[in-house]
Amino acid sequence: MNKSELIDAVAASADISKAAASRAIDGMTDAIGGALKNGDQVTLVGFGTFSVRDRAERKGRNPQTGAEITIKAAKIPSFKAGKGLKDTIK
Repeated sequence: MNKSELIDAVAASADISKAAASRAIDGMTDAIGGALKNGDQVTLVGFGTFSVRDRAERKGRNPQTGAEITIKAAKIPSFKAGKGLKDTIK
């Protein structure tokens, strides 16, 4: 499912216009992104938890030359599915 299909599904489910559904989805993704940027986590009970994890510096290899390289530490977004979501897909 891509974003436009998600907008169609939300509009049909909530009985709202596609424009309103698009604004709602954009608002939700902006709010989640903003919270993660601030170091907070976002928990949607029954769906899951969005958080930021620290990935440590590590060694890797350049696939062209085979030379060892250092991959910098980074903050990465993470999602852990909640029980409701897990039960839905069983």
